[in-house]
Amino acid sequence: MREKIVAAVKEAGIVGAGGAGFPTYVKVNADADIIIVNGAECEPLLRAHQNIMASESERLVLGLQSVMLATGAKRGYIGLKKKYEEAVSKLQVALVQRDAKNIELFFLPDMYPAGDEQVLVHEVTGRIVPEGGIPLHVGVVVANVETLVNVANALEGQPVIDKYVTVTGAVNRPVTVKAPIGMPVGELLQLAGGAAINDYALIDGGPMMGRLVAADAVVTKTTGGIILLPASHTLVVQKRTPWSTIANRAKAVCCNCRGCTDVCPRYLLGHRLEPHRIMQAIGSGQMNETEVLAKAFLCSECGACEAYGCTMGLSPRRVNAELKKNFSKAGIKNPNNFKPEFAHLGRENRRIPTKRLLYRLGLEQYDVKAPIRCEPIVTQDVRLLLLQHIGAPSQPIVAIGTSVNKGDKVAVIPDGAALGSVLHASITGQIYNIDGWIGIRSI
Repeated sequence: MREKIVAAVKEAGIVGAGGAGFPTYVKVNADADIIIVNGAECEPLLRAHQNIMASESERLVLGLQSVMLATGAKRGYIGLKKKYEEAVSKLQVALVQRDAKNIELFFLPDMYPAGDEQVLVHEVTGRIVPEGGIPLHVGVVVANVETLVNVANALEGQPVIDKYVTVTGAVNRPVTVKAPIGMPVGELLQLAGGAAINDYALIDGGPMMGRLVAADAVVTKTTGGIILLPASHTLVVQKRTPWSTIANRAKAVCCNCRGCTDVCPRYLLGHRLEPHRIMQAIGSGQMNETEVLAKAFLCSECGACEAYGCTMGLSPRRVNAELKKNFSKAGIKNPNNFKPEFAHLGRENRRIPTKRLLYRLGLEQYDVKAPIRCEPIVTQDVRLLLLQHIGAPSQPIVAIGTSVNKGDKVAVIPDGAALGSVLHASITGQIYNIDGWIGIRSI
């Protein structure tokens, strides 16, 4: 049965829909004793996952049961927050209908980043993933809610061609849509009634971990939200700040107050990541302190340090990200493998309340519902990026001028690639580009 499920998931082109994009066929082809569904949706403003849990609750449970069957897991947990009231009630009904006695809802604290998979594993099981490790190292597989819905669909032969996306912020009608993959972001804005302001910027993802994109960017398998904010908003300014400025500020301003370390989720789990020590080394010009700087590998880049911990407007997250990039270029791998036995004693008192984070970010005026739009979304032109997942870029199997139907396979995993993903046409039309991305135009 495992082989059948793994094959269906691989053929459908399923990757982690929560943002990481890790090929799901690898996850379900492993032995685990617990499967945790990540329904935390801890990033402020995003609504897609809670809407999915409410609208596709039975398919979510079916997908979870299928992954449990494939991995041999005996227990399943759906991690979500009590405030997702509609999702909670719909899931409770679905668990009864599916006779899922070995699956239960687990109510997470309303904190950030409850959706970090290592934080989630500890909250649900009490286990601590070792440094540089993954949940599977403690017998757990974590899967996003939309990923599991896609698993249920894959077992019925349906590939991944759509993505649930919340469009919110300074738009006229915040909404969650099921958009064809490859659809231009600019068209998504129109589905939300258009921009309510003139001078704006767009964030793909959540306000904490998302990245700035242009209106001609496209929906990918990992796009969870598009947030429109004023170009002058502090979040936008921070994300636009060049690395040279970030580095100079780190060297000149950091006072080693420990504020970043005291709120770091990985430090609080017992990992030896102490951002203030890295900032201290940078500020002192100790770039040869590899043992200290290599702790940057442990950073999840959640942004808690810069948004909530630092009072000086610095970004330990950006510093860690740059260090990891430089280590990778130099061929240096993560040397950290400590296995904590206990989380930090003060961890529960240092959690970041989501509501307080929302106000700290200056986003309270945009904290509104974004209901699902039920009507089918139509677009005339899509651009399917060949790399929208972890692994090797997908390899096109179509030529320019080829006519394809929605759902047809258009790219495969290259021979010999350790990781990759299959791509399918998200609309019916004609291929007009295959270089770097596959373009399909409706005819």
